[in-house]
Amino acid sequence: QVQLVESGGGLVQAGGSLRLSCAASGRTFSSYGMGWFRQAPGKEREFVAAISWSGGTTNYADSVKGRFTISRVSAKNTVYLQMSSLKPEDTAVYYCAADRSGLATLDSYEYDYWGQGTRVTVSS
Repeated sequence: QVQLVESGGGLVQAGGSLRLSCAASGRTFSSYGMGWFRQAPGKEREFVAAISWSGGTTNYADSVKGRFTISRVSAKNTVYLQMSSLKPEDTAVYYCAADRSGLATLDSYEYDYWGQGTRVTVSS
């Protein structure tokens, strides 16, 4: 069992930056692939970024490439999402998720555990 707790969300102006954190419980965290997803009001949940168990593979949605960076520190059981050049369309609740396969998976259905989410609001 893995429990995930996101933090770092908040209100930021367009062009600003935020760093989201996802703290995981459980000794097997280092073997999991980790992902970030988001859900804007009235929209479906969408993929944002993912990182493999080793950190050697990362994937990004086209909408965030070059602006967001996913990373992990296994010693801290934490995965991060550094968000820069934020836009109003980045406004959403951001969720982290863990995938037992260890891959940097894009498909939300492949993930086994989910956090409760942290809200990000980008004002124009």
